[in-house]
Amino acid sequence: MIRKQARERREYLYRKALQLQESSLTEKRQQLKAALATGKPLSKDLAEDSKLQSDFIYDQSIQDEVDIDDEYSAMSGISDPKVIITTSRDPSVRLLQFSKEIKLMFPNSLKLNRGNYVIPDLVKTCSRVAVSDVIILHEHRGVPTSLTVSHFPHGPTAVFTLHNVKLRHDLPNLGNVSESYPHLIFEGFNSNLGKRVVKILQHLFPPGVKKDSSRV
Repeated sequence: MIRKQARERREYLYRKALQLQESSLTEKRQQLKAALATGKPLSKDLAEDSKLQSDFIYDQSIQDEVDIDDEYSAMSGISDPKVIITTSRDPSVRLLQFSKEIKLMFPNSLKLNRGNYVIPDLVKTCSRVAVSDVIILHEHRGVPTSLTVSHFPHGPTAVFTLHNVKLRHDLPNLGNVSESYPHLIFEGFNSNLGKRVVKILQHLFPPGVKKDSSRV
């Protein structure tokens, strides 16, 4: 197990180094494009990079965005995510209810009773059964306050603050939750941070949503 984790870590760092190298090249391409568009003189390093300039015409057909820190590319679209939902230790009844409702949001997810699991033991267990993501729900005095999403095996991890949480138990006359895959709508997530958040959230849901599905 330790040898396997070390190999996965080396492979991850190698891919990360390649992505950072591509990121540096992309930045130079953008600087060259901006200089040509505005008529400003090129910086010395760009002016002396003949290969970059000769390849520039071909770069125009390449998508401007390059996925940096994309830990999802290896399995995206190949296998459905396997999401575990759990709570902080000693959860209240309300947090347990909330965890059941969060499970209804994510198709193919599983709810795990936290019990006496500490974080290192939880990580080992999830790694052993090939979990893709873990969602941990937190509370303050019985009120859900945040959720932590961690992608396996090497991240990223994000913490989302929750405000004014209403449970289905609080709302009358609600029908059953549809089990069909939902359509995902991300409006206005245009910044680098926003795109990162979209990447984290969309990979909690399996692909293959049907066009006639009414669930959003």
